[in-house]
Amino acid sequence: MVENKEQAPNSTRDERREQGRALRGDCSRSSHGRWQPADDRPDPLALLQQQDKDRLQHLLPIKYGRMVASPFAFLRGSAVVMASDLADTPVTGIETILCGDAHLSNFGVFATPERTMVFDINDFDEAYPGPWEWDLKRLAASAAVAGRSSGFSDFVNREMAETVATAYQRAMQHFTNHTTLEMWYYDVDAEDVLKLFERISSKQGRKGAAKMISKAQKRTQAQTLDKLTAIEDGRRRIVSDPPLLVPFRTEIFKQIVGTPNESGITISTIRDGWQQYLDSLPTERRFLLQRYRIADMALRVGGVGSVGTHCFITLLEGLDDDDAIILQLKEAGSSVLEKHLGKRVYKRHAERVVTGQRLIQTSSDIFLGWHKGSISGLDYYWRQLKDMKGSLEVEELDEKGLKTYLALCAWSLARAHARTGDAAQTIGYLGSNDSFAQAIGKFALAYADQTEQDHHALENAVKSGRIDAELGI
Repeated sequence: MVENKEQAPNSTRDERREQGRALRGDCSRSSHGRWQPADDRPDPLALLQQQDKDRLQHLLPIKYGRMVASPFAFLRGSAVVMASDLADTPVTGIETILCGDAHLSNFGVFATPERTMVFDINDFDEAYPGPWEWDLKRLAASAAVAGRSSGFSDFVNREMAETVATAYQRAMQHFTNHTTLEMWYYDVDAEDVLKLFERISSKQGRKGAAKMISKAQKRTQAQTLDKLTAIEDGRRRIVSDPPLLVPFRTEIFKQIVGTPNESGITISTIRDGWQQYLDSLPTERRFLLQRYRIADMALRVGGVGSVGTHCFITLLEGLDDDDAIILQLKEAGSSVLEKHLGKRVYKRHAERVVTGQRLIQTSSDIFLGWHKGSISGLDYYWRQLKDMKGSLEVEELDEKGLKTYLALCAWSLARAHARTGDAAQTIGYLGSNDSFAQAIGKFALAYADQTEQDHHALENAVKSGRIDAELGI
């Protein structure tokens, strides 16, 4: 993920601010407001279908059924489309580690290994080194699209996008005064989230933030076990709920994925993947997980844009069936950004995802690891499933509540970029006036128009039968 480059002597913060300010000559702040699709812009549906080629084909109608529900759902599932579009937009040349899919639903609260609640980015499938502007523009565009879905006027939706840019700018100014180690330790505590909503948000916003944190605190491993498993014949097993949850032991799994030989899933490959995963962990975490054994596995469908990728859950048992945890294995392919930014230094796609998460988050899941399928050749990363994680229900927010939430997301995004990039150079470029924020507001509305057009194209493709979609799953 991080390239080994020969380090030049460190320059001072003031010198880096001046370097950032000088970049305006080649890439003006107002230039970020322009969005006009290129004459040879790829067909967005063709990009999505190209991405589908190696996915589980029987699940793709679920993906498109979820994406066709609204323009915001389409935006969530079409990171590959926006990556292609952003490749033709102005950039300053200041790089950081990108989330790669920084729409507003990819933020939330989760518990650190110490069991304290923090707010941060929570999706890293597309993590990649690149221009900070791309993450910010995706977040701002998602703000405008979500605002339209909530029925807000475009005057308000532009304000939403400008809120993203302004909060990012203020956060970057704040972080440029932190030492390197202070920046590495910095996080956004859930209690501070509640205080923020109490101070500047609406009653509806405060209620939504409190609900997000309360639900996350209740979403323990015990609750996940109660929801996804049951005792059968004296043993804990993953329940069957096809097509969204299909245990390996059922005949349905054979019908959907194929026989063990066809799918490449055998006892031997499972053991090999488990051992590779253990080997990817630090010694003390390997010691912890070696106290468990694999009791059951299942194919599980979740999300929007990732539907169709190979995603599984594993039930691990410790001393008895009440001493159990569930881990998720998720396929990791190439980042949607790689085609446009060139190959960078990392050994495996799954290692890129895990490394990206560890670099961006102050505290990460202790069970993050990876393995490579011995027969399929697919990369998988491992993590806990739903353990004390929660997101805010964006569609339930009023105008003031959504603005508060967007400011929080932008602050968290700036923290991630400052942690892995250059805060001083970035704030030198941004400056202290609203030129950049106004440009981002303009871009976000224009890209919201583009998203609605692309969503309409999907609607027509579904109606014509070009693309199969199963609604409501």
